Amino acid sequence: MSTATDNQLASVLDELKLDLISQNHVIENASKRKEIARTFISDTITVPTEEMYAYGALATLGDDVYHEPSTVALEAHVAKITGKEAGLFVSSGTLSNQLALRSHLVQPPYSVLLDNRAHINKYEAGGTAFHSGAHVIAIQPANRHHLTLEEVKDNIIISSDFHFAPTEVVALENTLNGTIMPQDEIIRISEYVHSIGVKLHLDGARIWHVAVETGKPLRELLEPFDSVSLCFSKGLGAPVGSVLVGTKDFIAKARRFRKLFGGGMRQTGMLAACAAYSLSHNLPQLVRVHALAKRLQTGLEEIGVNILSRAETCMVRSFHMFIPYMSSPSQHSYKIFYDPSPVGVTYEEIAERGSALPEPLILGGSRLVVHIQTSEEAVEDFLSVVRQLALEKKEAGFVPTESDATGAFKDVYVRRAPKATK
Repeated sequence: MSTATDNQLASVLDELKLDLISQNHVIENASKRKEIARTFISDTITVPTEEMYAYGALATLGDDVYHEPSTVALEAHVAKITGKEAGLFVSSGTLSNQLALRSHLVQPPYSVLLDNRAHINKYEAGGTAFHSGAHVIAIQPANRHHLTLEEVKDNIIISSDFHFAPTEVVALENTLNGTIMPQDEIIRISEYVHSIGVKLHLDGARIWHVAVETGKPLRELLEPFDSVSLCFSKGLGAPVGSVLVGTKDFIAKARRFRKLFGGGMRQTGMLAACAAYSLSHNLPQLVRVHALAKRLQTGLEEIGVNILSRAETCMVRSFHMFIPYMSSPSQHSYKIFYDPSPVGVTYEEIAERGSALPEPLILGGSRLVVHIQTSEEAVEDFLSVVRQLALEKKEAGFVPTESDATGAFKDVYVRRAPKATK
């Protein structure tokens, strides 16, 4: 090429260059990790450790659309530990759930029955209708905790009447809002739906918590299900990814739909390796997470705050109503829903006071999520904030009033958008 052409090309290439790495990236990342240790809004904000990144960098360099050895090994391992024939690595829990439903559903019209609080129903952008054209039957459990066989029987559509969309899939979620669905109820539902030819799917994004809390192997917990979605980027701290498991034929079908949905990926070895690292090194940390969540719950109760949904018992309301379901008091999980109004405090006041600390706390609304990177200091600082605000309200003359015990169901999840940190 001529000198002029060379210069023109150099100019084009210079315009395309991008350097994302800050000169202070080590300090900035250390600051971000400290911030995450003091963030209670979700477990999705956990980040890979330096050790996880180092392990991931050693992964194979295949192409997942063709063959990626590390990814294939992860899929096979997850299939083995869950007692299923095959697995499929995908980018998100939402994609995993939607692929499962689309792969189970054959010829419309059809419907999917689930808990109305389920992620599939509330937080997947209407994907069940969009991707599968399915009608959703969303049930509010009478016990405020989990669906029962009786509720499934009362709402499932098995009629040949052409006015209705027959139910082809029942989808459960475990954990749901941090609570553990009783295994005996899952088995009852499974036996029934399979007896009438209906499939049973599990959104098991956080099933790891159930295994750690109950001491039951995944194979036993997941045996009742035809398909299961398991996530690595929430409770286990991997950067991205879920695995969908089921029969070989089911996964082959899901793999085709993954391509159709635009979800096929290429060099996924590093992501698969990070997921593998999370199983070996982060999963055991959930024991500490559950204990820390229990400490948080106990501290709030001592202050006088209402626990709307315990770190695994039931959804106890601030309306002091009858609680129809109570799980084992020894069980606890990672997520708490609380109501500070009995001590005269609002979520906004707590968040504002927490953000003003020398080392700020990042808080949402009623949901408090403890994760593998939550520090004990953050929990104690949060309790101190609530305790101090409650004392100030009391000294100012606040007197608790009786709540309206109407018994009407209200969602425990009161959202508040956390303010971005500078």
